[in-house]
Amino acid sequence: MFSSSQIDAASAFSGGGFMSSQSTQLPDSTPSPAKSRDSQGLVPVTVKQISQASHSGDEKNFAINGVDVTNVTVVGMVSDITEKVTDVSFIIDDGTGRIGCRRWVNENFETVEMGAIKDGMYVRVNGHLKTFQNEMHLLAFSVRPVTDFDEITFHFIDCIHTHLQNSKLQSGVLAQSQLLESAVNTPVRSGSNGNQSSSLSQVCDYTLGQYFYLYVSMLCLL
Repeated sequence: MFSSSQIDAASAFSGGGFMSSQSTQLPDSTPSPAKSRDSQGLVPVTVKQISQASHSGDEKNFAINGVDVTNVTVVGMVSDITEKVTDVSFIIDDGTGRIGCRRWVNENFETVEMGAIKDGMYVRVNGHLKTFQNEMHLLAFSVRPVTDFDEITFHFIDCIHTHLQNSKLQSGVLAQSQLLESAVNTPVRSGSNGNQSSSLSQVCDYTLGQYFYLYVSMLCLL
């Protein structure tokens, strides 16, 4: 389920809406083997990216940026929690869009996990992409509160990095990457400031180029 995001993307990076109660780290519970297996191969994404996902091969698989994706991880604010005997449904808003999520609570640790989730909290959701009545949603297998606001910022950076790799936007800086490797591996002779200055210049150019592509890609993802 998708709708317009109610979170201002700018405020998401300024700390707005981050609940003070989330600053206390909850005790970690030992994950079950099944839960550990499910967490393998997680792809960091935004809700907007999920909304643009396409079917890959069959109705059960999806592709984002041309890469097959099954398990994803999203960070956003929780709203509209609805609790039932067998499951808990809720909405995640990450500033790029909103998506419906469902978490089955068949095991005791699942009940405890969802009992700690409240409306207005920032959480990280790991889950499978599913479609129901032609609408995309997340079938979550892990939902945990975000206790460090830096995790929200890091998640968006992680999304950008993955987006760059999967869409092969890094091809534009491949030559710069090779230039950096050459600069790092080139020995600097003692007393030769010319070689050292050239190497530092190449490293700086590469870094600025990377930041430029990150910035442009971030605009695309948001």
